[in-house]
Amino acid sequence: MGDKHLQSAWQSGTGDAKNQRSNIDRKFWIALLLYAVLGAVAWFTMDEGKVLVAGRFVQMRWIPLVVLGGFALRTVLARSAERIRSEGQK
Repeated sequence: MGDKHLQSAWQSGTGDAKNQRSNIDRKFWIALLLYAVLGAVAWFTMDEGKVLVAGRFVQMRWIPLVVLGGFALRTVLARSAERIRSEGQK
Protein backbone atom coordinates (compact mmCIF):
# COMPACT_ATOMS: atom_id res chain seq x y z
CA MET A 1 0.00 0.00 0.00
CA GLY A 2 2.75 2.48 0.90
CA ASP A 3 4.79 1.61 -2.19
CA LYS A 4 1.92 2.50 -4.53
CA HIS A 5 1.46 5.84 -2.78
CA LEU A 6 5.20 6.48 -3.05
CA GLN A 7 5.21 5.58 -6.73
CA SER A 8 2.23 7.83 -7.46
CA ALA A 9 3.90 10.68 -5.59
CA TRP A 10 7.07 10.19 -7.63
CA GLN A 11 5.08 10.18 -10.85
CA SER A 12 3.14 13.31 -9.96
CA GLY A 13 6.36 15.11 -8.96
CA THR A 14 5.06 16.35 -5.62
CA GLY A 15 7.27 17.21 -2.69
CA ASP A 16 5.49 14.53 -0.68
CA ALA A 17 7.63 11.89 -2.41
CA LYS A 18 10.80 13.42 -0.98
CA ASN A 19 9.34 13.29 2.53
CA GLN A 20 8.35 9.66 2.06
CA ARG A 21 11.79 8.79 0.70
CA SER A 22 13.43 10.28 3.78
CA ASN A 23 10.91 8.41 5.96
CA ILE A 24 11.84 5.14 4.23
CA ASP A 25 15.55 5.90 4.69
CA ARG A 26 14.96 6.61 8.38
CA LYS A 27 13.09 3.31 8.79
CA PHE A 28 15.93 1.50 7.01
CA TRP A 29 18.56 2.79 9.42
CA ILE A 30 16.32 2.05 12.41
CA ALA A 31 15.86 -1.52 11.16
CA LEU A 32 19.63 -2.03 10.82
CA LEU A 33 20.18 -0.59 14.30
CA LEU A 34 17.58 -2.97 15.74
CA TYR A 35 19.23 -5.94 14.01
CA ALA A 36 22.51 -4.92 15.66
CA VAL A 37 20.83 -4.57 19.07
CA LEU A 38 19.17 -7.97 18.71
CA GLY A 39 22.51 -9.47 17.72
CA ALA A 40 24.19 -8.00 20.79
CA VAL A 41 21.41 -9.25 23.05
CA ALA A 42 21.62 -12.73 21.51
CA TRP A 43 25.42 -12.77 21.86
CA PHE A 44 25.47 -11.82 25.53
CA THR A 45 22.51 -13.93 26.66
CA MET A 46 23.36 -17.23 24.95
CA ASP A 47 25.65 -19.81 26.44
CA GLU A 48 28.95 -20.75 24.82
CA GLY A 49 27.74 -24.29 24.11
CA LYS A 50 28.61 -25.98 20.84
CA VAL A 51 26.37 -27.70 18.31
CA LEU A 52 27.27 -29.89 15.35
CA VAL A 53 26.57 -28.13 12.03
CA ALA A 54 27.61 -29.74 8.73
CA GLY A 55 30.13 -31.95 10.49
CA ARG A 56 31.77 -29.13 12.45
CA PHE A 57 31.19 -27.85 15.94
CA VAL A 58 29.93 -24.26 16.00
CA GLN A 59 29.30 -22.05 19.02
CA MET A 60 25.57 -21.69 19.56
CA ARG A 61 25.80 -17.92 19.87
CA TRP A 62 26.80 -17.65 16.18
CA ILE A 63 23.54 -19.20 14.93
CA PRO A 64 21.23 -16.24 15.73
CA LEU A 65 23.87 -13.83 14.40
CA VAL A 66 23.85 -15.64 11.05
CA VAL A 67 20.03 -15.51 10.93
CA LEU A 68 19.95 -11.80 11.83
CA GLY A 69 22.69 -11.16 9.28
CA GLY A 70 20.49 -12.79 6.64
CA PHE A 71 17.61 -10.53 7.59
CA ALA A 72 19.87 -7.48 7.46
CA LEU A 73 21.14 -8.51 4.02
CA ARG A 74 17.57 -8.93 2.82
CA THR A 75 16.71 -5.46 4.12
CA VAL A 76 19.70 -3.89 2.35
CA LEU A 77 18.87 -5.65 -0.93
CA ALA A 78 15.21 -4.62 -0.74
CA ARG A 79 16.20 -0.98 -0.21
CA SER A 80 18.63 -1.12 -3.13
CA ALA A 81 16.01 -2.68 -5.38
CA GLU A 82 13.48 0.00 -4.44
CA ARG A 83 15.98 2.75 -5.24
CA ILE A 84 16.73 1.19 -8.61
CA ARG A 85 13.02 0.88 -9.39
CA SER A 86 12.32 4.47 -8.39
CA GLU A 87 15.22 5.77 -10.51
CA GLY A 88 13.85 3.87 -13.50
CA GLN A 89 10.44 5.52 -13.14
CA LYS A 90 11.75 9.08 -13.25
